[in-house]
Amino acid sequence: MKLWGGRFQKETDQLMDDFHSSISFDRRLYRYDILGSMAHARMLGQTRIITAEEAAQIIAGLEDLLTEIEAGQVQFSVSAEDIHMNIETLLIDKIGPVAKKMHTGRSRNDQVALDTRMYVKEQILRTRELLFELVETLVELAEEHAETIMPGYTHLQIAQPVTLGHHLLAYVEMFKRDLERLTDCWQRVDVLPLGSGALAGTTFPLDREMVAKELGFAQVSENSMDSVSDRDYVIELLGALSLTMMHLSRFCEEIIFWASQEWAFVELDDAYSTGSSIMPQKKNPDVAELIRGKTGRVYGDLFTLLTVMKGLPLAYNKDMQEDKEALFDGVETVQKCLLIFTPMLATLTFRKEQMREAAGQGFSNATDLADYFVQKGLSFRDAHHRVGNLVNYCIRRGKALEDLTLEEFQAESGGNLPALDEEVYTVLELENVVKRRQTYGGTSPEQVREAIERVKAYLAEERKSQRNKVAKKLEKYIQFLGKLRDSEP
Repeated sequence: MKLWGGRFQKETDQLMDDFHSSISFDRRLYRYDILGSMAHARMLGQTRIITAEEAAQIIAGLEDLLTEIEAGQVQFSVSAEDIHMNIETLLIDKIGPVAKKMHTGRSRNDQVALDTRMYVKEQILRTRELLFELVETLVELAEEHAETIMPGYTHLQIAQPVTLGHHLLAYVEMFKRDLERLTDCWQRVDVLPLGSGALAGTTFPLDREMVAKELGFAQVSENSMDSVSDRDYVIELLGALSLTMMHLSRFCEEIIFWASQEWAFVELDDAYSTGSSIMPQKKNPDVAELIRGKTGRVYGDLFTLLTVMKGLPLAYNKDMQEDKEALFDGVETVQKCLLIFTPMLATLTFRKEQMREAAGQGFSNATDLADYFVQKGLSFRDAHHRVGNLVNYCIRRGKALEDLTLEEFQAESGGNLPALDEEVYTVLELENVVKRRQTYGGTSPEQVREAIERVKAYLAEERKSQRNKVAKKLEKYIQFLGKLRDSEP
């Protein structure tokens, strides 16, 4: 007989059990479910809703059950439907009828909302840690390549020379925003729903603040109906993770280009590439391609949940069981991608000579020539037109701008240029083109090094904040059992 089966006259069909059950995937929540139940039982004893002895017995049984589950000694049952009913059934078998008092004052609706929020909080910290490691790797590479010249592109056409360090720091800014989004998401996850019951609260005098404090939640929810039907925080997390995947995918796209024979900017490490079953010469960027492909998968997880939630009336509906697989898949996919992307990036060999050579193509110094003409007294629009004439002349003659004589500069630009001298060739040197980009946030080596120092300071402050504020809250509801070993972010 089901724990909820009092009004039913026969057992559910086996097909119904299989279709209805979520234990195959929500078993991931066992730790959060047990820890939440322990806090709830302790509160029930403290408020004398059950006796202190009963609360102690329930808590001790849950401690033993957690140890057994983590030792692989427990088999979950499909007939018990979900992780909540499995835990309760197992506890009844372990300590007897007193375990049935554990569910006093709560519903599976507020229980699953609690478990999911606890899971999301932990995964935010895990993902942030992986992003930290990626940003630190990028900073190390940017520092190493602060003066490495490469072509910058718009429309995939060579535009202006930049430094590789500056290019890498562009991704640092993207991943910093990802970190900030996760931190912001945390604020809305950090709300205790337990005590909301099925939808209307409960008649028992629960001390919700006590439970919130024990489980490390900053506040309790304001509305019981919203508490059990809210999945905004899951959607918000998947939205943030989708942006992270989009950033990873953009980076992977560039690495795939860079690793091609046509570009040859990077050499992939053997440990993070594959070969062909038929073509012995091949070295394929499979890691980058897979991450690019998995981006769509995480987008799909986000749209799954948006679609599930778009038409649901208040309060809880069974449709919401569909949030778990999308959430778990999205989180695990992103974390796996970050775990493999960072070492792949760290082991890349950058071919500086090829990058420098490519930067000299496509007239990437043309804008600097126009700027130079402006300094000589022309308007920028006039200078732009004259340099365009010079580029057209060079294309016809197979020359670069720096190959032109002073006479050609005068004759082919349209004439009447202010007096030019040998300085124009210094202006056109790629190293000088890059060094002159001294505006804040520019690509000059000096600006790159200053930006690196700012990122280092940012990371130090963020790590301090995470460990001293956020992580302590997470540790509180895990450490009181001494079970941090498998959950430490």
